[in-house]
Amino acid sequence: MRARLAFLLILILLTSCTFTPPGGASAPEAASSPVPTSTPPPTVGPTPTQPAPLAILVIPADLNETDSKVYQKIVYDLAQAAGLRFQVLNQLTVADLALEPNLKVVVTLPPDPGLAGLAAAAPQAQFLAINIPGIQAGGNISVLGNEAARTDQVAFMAGYIGAQITGDFFQVGALLKKDSPESAAIQTALDTGRTYFCGNCMPMDFYTPFTYPAFVEVPADAKENEYSAYADVLILQKKVGALFIQAGLDTPEMLTYLASAGALMIGTQSPKKRASGWVVTLQPDYPEALKTAFPALAAGQGGQTFPAPLSFTDINPDLFSPGKQENARRVLNDLLAGYIDTGVK
Repeated sequence: MRARLAFLLILILLTSCTFTPPGGASAPEAASSPVPTSTPPPTVGPTPTQPAPLAILVIPADLNETDSKVYQKIVYDLAQAAGLRFQVLNQLTVADLALEPNLKVVVTLPPDPGLAGLAAAAPQAQFLAINIPGIQAGGNISVLGNEAARTDQVAFMAGYIGAQITGDFFQVGALLKKDSPESAAIQTALDTGRTYFCGNCMPMDFYTPFTYPAFVEVPADAKENEYSAYADVLILQKKVGALFIQAGLDTPEMLTYLASAGALMIGTQSPKKRASGWVVTLQPDYPEALKTAFPALAAGQGGQTFPAPLSFTDINPDLFSPGKQENARRVLNDLLAGYIDTGVK
């Protein structure tokens, strides 16, 4: 009995004891085996955002302020609609193009900024020449309004509008270049246009010694400061009220003189400085035609010729009222449609 109790006591003592190594530290656990890992891939930064494609308007510094604002607004609006950035420059060089690899559209006004070289240097862009003589459509160059408006149609409308704005006497005239191949056509069509408005055009003063339309031709060797003397023949001697001015005679000095003399002026080129007596410019409506051409260019469809039909620009509504404009536009539409004969063969 005593031997059994002693055995149990020894067994209890053995099971309640744990081994502690010298120094009192617990036995270290078995180290786990290392797990091989793959090399982490290199960190990639954010992709740089490319700027939106660019549209550039090249506009001469001496263009009159009114036309400059018109073109800038139109191209800005068109560029925005196409998702393009917009920039205005007075000059454009090949070096400028190298700075803009994302260039999409370039719109240029006369004079020619060297389109052939610019277009070759930026083949990814589309270039549009507005009324720049000598530029032909092809490749990435397109032209707008490069075709000349018919001289007889321009003169016809000048005669018609001139008769509208000169009252009961219909005192219409023209300042022309002597020996110009267009002179005869202008005289005939101007007379036809005046008659189309007023029939026989008999003035209320039946004793007037003058016949209208009246014409004066300026010799080719005349100096610019002599133009006013020829204008005086029409204004002071023949009492012309509305004057059509052939292109080339419409110098800024000439227009200033005519305005001071009280003449009403109709021409074919936008004056650089608008004179008080300027009534209307008869030329293709390039800004309106640009609205049709730009989307095609933004889509990469270049090498085209875009039409720009004859229209009225630079209108002075005080001299050429909205009602008279509407009447004249109806006549112009019939003229362009071929329903009216200008009388020029």
